[in-house]
Amino acid sequence: MARVKLNFPVKKPIFIAQIPLRITDMNYGNHMGNDVVLSIMHDARMQFLASEGYTELEIGGCGLIMADVMIAYRSEGHYGDLLSVELFTDEISSRSFDFLYRLSTRRGGQKVLIAEGKTGMVGYDYQEAKVCMLPGKFIATLNR
Repeated sequence: MARVKLNFPVKKPIFIAQIPLRITDMNYGNHMGNDVVLSIMHDARMQFLASEGYTELEIGGCGLIMADVMIAYRSEGHYGDLLSVELFTDEISSRSFDFLYRLSTRRGGQKVLIAEGKTGMVGYDYQEAKVCMLPGKFIATLNR
């Protein structure tokens, strides 16, 4: 079986979110549901944007829309785990970029990798319903 392979840039994350796993995040197997990973990635992305004064609908003249997503599951997440979500950027162009996410927790003093993911993001004009250029100031934020 071919596996999803994510290549993380060799640089520090631009943001780290802390997100606790709730009882409603658990599935019938008593671990974090696979669908929850995408929601956690979204939450981390929103936290980053808010920390910079942005939203997904307003990044300085346009918004963002997700073009694709990849998730690789590495270990089970459990109720009460505090996830550390490291957020990276890659493949930045004038109209699009990738957010990469590394979700981990600490157990018994050890870092445990839970999942890795990528969302392809595109500048989007919601008024015109079309792809647009990313604002220069926003690109500078991504390139930190």
